[in-house]
Amino acid sequence: MVDKRDVAHTKGGQPAADNGASQVEDEALPQDFETALAQLEALVAQMESGSLALDQSLAAYEKGVGLARICQNLLDSAEQQVKVLQGNLLKPLAETPEGDED
Repeated sequence: MVDKRDVAHTKGGQPAADNGASQVEDEALPQDFETALAQLEALVAQMESGSLALDQSLAAYEKGVGLARICQNLLDSAEQQVKVLQGNLLKPLAETPEGDED
């Protein structure tokens, strides 16, 4: 038989917790900024309260890193969209394409 301790490992090579903390890891992360930020704020408040066990805190931290990464990626994307829009607006209005001169 295969020992579960040899199989159930996280990315870091440490044994995965099997007492409910894996539920935090298995939940799908939101793909919209507002939901991700709200979940991140709730996780921070929960961790700051000190009510979580160590393994739950680690799982919450791992989920928080994922949520923070989602928020950062969405903010970066929004910033790029703003730059593109600003770039299009800042072109000189009197500019005419070559060959269209009368």
